[in-house]
Amino acid sequence: PPKDVAGMLLCAILSDTLNLQGPTTTEWDRLIVAVLSDIAQVDDIQFLATQQFKAKSRELAGLSAHGLVNGDQKTFSFKTEKFEGDIGFAVVETTDDSVIIERLGELLPEIVATKVEHKQSALFLAVVNIVSLKGSLMLCGPTELSLAKASFPGCKMNDAHTLMDLGNRVSRKKDYIPAITGSIKAGWSKPDLKRGLSNVDVAKLGHLEVDPLDPYQRVMRRGSVLEAKAVFNPDELDDTGMSLDDE
Repeated sequence: PPKDVAGMLLCAILSDTLNLQGPTTTEWDRLIVAVLSDIAQVDDIQFLATQQFKAKSRELAGLSAHGLVNGDQKTFSFKTEKFEGDIGFAVVETTDDSVIIERLGELLPEIVATKVEHKQSALFLAVVNIVSLKGSLMLCGPTELSLAKASFPGCKMNDAHTLMDLGNRVSRKKDYIPAITGSIKAGWSKPDLKRGLSNVDVAKLGHLEVDPLDPYQRVMRRGSVLEAKAVFNPDELDDTGMSLDDE
């Protein structure tokens, strides 16, 4: 390919394989990177990857909660004797995971709102540090908490049970979905809740709008009933993100 095309292909492979360090990396990836770097006349692949990841992280840090939850999300459908439904799994890859994790209180209501809108049984958001190759999982309700415990036993969590430390698990394809699939096929079922997803009034989730004064045209959610939930604890919530004690 031409030099500029080779450069774009090179960046794509480095991004997808986490600079050839991710668990999905193959020997073909390494070979093609060597070939493309020669064509694109890139002498320092490590420097290129570092600059690329820094640029991506700066952009992600400025995204709205809606943008982070919906930017890289995939849905997986399951049907077993004990469970039938769709599981959503979003991933945010960054060089500084603390910047994203600090927004946990803002992201949890958006995860719930998106789950309801997409009619998913569960929705996870994994934050991956592409430098240290460590992952964290955000848990917005009891279904997510239950499935995460079954899929990643022994992982530590914060006091509120809304954030799980996944250790060196960083790949949705290799680490996350196979574990979740295994748990569901092994007989996992949704916890028995007092209220279900069908009782949620989607209209109460507010609306999405673009700030006309924002040069990045970020999409924001306004007027959601979930905005009033200052603290999320899956042990005290149903799948709507509302307290089980609420009327």
